[in-house]
Amino acid sequence: MTEVKVPSVAESITEVTLSRFLVAEGDYVELDQPLCELETDKASQEIPSPVAGTVKFVASEGDDLKVGAVICTVDESAAKPEGAAKKEEPKAEAKAEPKKEEPKKEAAPAKEEKKETYASGTPSPAAKKILDEGGVKNTSVKGTGVSGRVTKEDAINAVRNKANLPNKEAFSRNERREKMSRLRKTISERLVYSKNSTAMLTTFNEVDMTAINAIRAKYGDTFKKKNEVGLGMMSFFTKAVTLALEKYPAVNASIEENEIIYHDYSDISIAVSTPKGLVVPVIRNAESLTLAQIEKKVKELAIKGRDGGLTMDDMTGGTFTISNGGVFGSLMSTPIINPPQTAILGMHKVQDRPMAIDGQVVIRPMMYVALSYDHRIIDGKESVSFLVAVKDFLENPHKMLLGADPVDLLLDI
Repeated sequence: MTEVKVPSVAESITEVTLSRFLVAEGDYVELDQPLCELETDKASQEIPSPVAGTVKFVASEGDDLKVGAVICTVDESAAKPEGAAKKEEPKAEAKAEPKKEEPKKEAAPAKEEKKETYASGTPSPAAKKILDEGGVKNTSVKGTGVSGRVTKEDAINAVRNKANLPNKEAFSRNERREKMSRLRKTISERLVYSKNSTAMLTTFNEVDMTAINAIRAKYGDTFKKKNEVGLGMMSFFTKAVTLALEKYPAVNASIEENEIIYHDYSDISIAVSTPKGLVVPVIRNAESLTLAQIEKKVKELAIKGRDGGLTMDDMTGGTFTISNGGVFGSLMSTPIINPPQTAILGMHKVQDRPMAIDGQVVIRPMMYVALSYDHRIIDGKESVSFLVAVKDFLENPHKMLLGADPVDLLLDI
């Protein structure tokens, strides 16, 4: 009998939550087959079986477990069941009977396959996560994958179609209680800690997105064909931020006890909304990446966040955060600092507005940007100057090529 225990995920994590089992009790599992999913403060992790054998649960779904606690046991002395193969032979002979009975005869092996192959009619781990978080029952989804398995696309479509269901009962007074997930509890604690431990202020500005929009319209198709990823706004903002951080290093610093740590690199945390909450995976050394490399990394992290594939390494560190509330329609907000960082940039919705330019009123695509910063390290002048630098780079993208206006460099002014 082999015990499956909670592994050590990271030094700072001493407790995890058993999110769900991926097999049923009594199932025969193969070596390295995923047994369950553990939820940590920042990410989810599947635990594989160390041996082949029959599973017996020790803990229950939703339990909070210490590192080293037993999750389940696997009896490696149990023989692999052969009943499924023996039962399939009489079913094949039954095909000679009337056609009406054929579907009934084939139904039994399908149910047995579900247990032993974890395929027919069963969602993949990623699909199950989407269905659970979308409030859709597995049994109501028809799988289109191999052997009838419910794929991630099936799950996404099922959750989207849920919006077309009839409205809830009129004048309903029903309510329900759900245990707060470990990720949501961690987010809550960190937000309160940030508000209580930093001298946080927010400064605002607005950016004319005309130049960025023109580049995306002119080169977007070519960029996508060459790099197999779309040319979004996040890459421009990330590049502009890294260049501005070089000018104002305090915005890229952090406090550790009585010392200020200045970073000569820019690890940019990108706020990503997932079904379970907001997470901030990190783009390492963003200052050294091209726009295409940034876009590919953003896409990779967004997909991993949506599918629950982010690891602790993906979200550890970060020297500055960018949050894009504009994708949800936000026009203006005051983002909260992500400790131990000292600043966060909030992007918002691009909206056509009348602007006074050269004595004339013209319509321009404008975006409000907000910089929340820790006043203990960053002075008002520095914060405003940083945001103005970001604005300047975005409105004059050619400056991002050299980090300054090429004409200024040419004239040495």
